[in-house]
Amino acid sequence: MNSFSTTISKYNYKTAIYDFLALAVITFTPALSHLIAIPIYLLDPMRIILLLSIVHTSKKNVFLLALALPLLSFIISAHPYFVKSLLISSELMINAFLFFYLIKFFKNSFTSALVSIAISKVYYYLVKFSLIGFGIISTELVSTPIILQIIVAVLLSVYLWFFFRKERLN
Repeated sequence: MNSFSTTISKYNYKTAIYDFLALAVITFTPALSHLIAIPIYLLDPMRIILLLSIVHTSKKNVFLLALALPLLSFIISAHPYFVKSLLISSELMINAFLFFYLIKFFKNSFTSALVSIAISKVYYYLVKFSLIGFGIISTELVSTPIILQIIVAVLLSVYLWFFFRKERLN
């Protein structure tokens, strides 16, 4: 066996496949939204991918995706625009950091996920409000209905709870 195949474990193959699919989803979300005339981006696909990566990949990969997804989306489709991509990256990094911190504190993945999402959303809206106020960006403050954001946050938190509960039972 060559050194390349010996250094890539079965786990890394799964992570590479997950990352490829995650990047493909983010790359094609704007086009798919236009094609089917349903704004899929309102479901917060980057957060969905990020929190699913907590379950299905490594901690290091979660942070890598938090940085890469918004920036790749900007590079490929110019959406979201650059400043907002940086804001989303920082929000996702905070979300991931808080989840890993809070899981130690709460010992409950549902609470950790929900609180980390809520705090990262508060951060996002405070910074976005400031950027709008300073004239750095010109957009509406809330473009995704709050109720939809709450539904996605609860569903993701339930998924993490269910998965980690299942892990504890094994």
